[in-house]
Amino acid sequence: MFSITRATIKDASIIAAMGAVAVAEAHRESCSEKDINDFLEKNYNDNAIKEELQDEKNIYHLLNYNGTPAGFSKIVLNAMHPNITPHNIAKLDRIYLLKELFGIKLGFELLKFNISLAKKNHQYGIWLFTWIGNSRAVDFYHRAGFKIIGSHQFQVSESHFNENHQMFLDLENS
Repeated sequence: MFSITRATIKDASIIAAMGAVAVAEAHRESCSEKDINDFLEKNYNDNAIKEELQDEKNIYHLLNYNGTPAGFSKIVLNAMHPNITPHNIAKLDRIYLLKELFGIKLGFELLKFNISLAKKNHQYGIWLFTWIGNSRAVDFYHRAGFKIIGSHQFQVSESHFNENHQMFLDLENS
């Protein structure tokens, strides 16, 4: 049994802790241990997540499985990008699921939830960045209908960047 609820400021520590684990699992192979640890320390601490939750443009949701936090997402509505023509498009900025829960379709449920949210808010599509070395994530988005439309250098640390695919899901024709 799973549920998806809108995250609030009181959920910051849950998101920070879960994010530090899930991001490390997904990206540890992409860079040095120091680079990933510095990235996590900067971006997945209680204060950083609280700041993001206080920004009204960031819409976080928690996925719970059997009453326990299992994943989270962050979507930003009306997040234009120069590679995409329509104006009303959302950016799926984060979607993470704890590794031990892979394979039971919870990530897909969280993605479907965000797609539905975007449609309800009159978004014409959803775009995202995903590390090209995370074939599991790239395949996941391909299966959901996302297409690769470009690339992006994601800054992990002062000296390290990861090549990311920019992917897009056309909600008008899906």
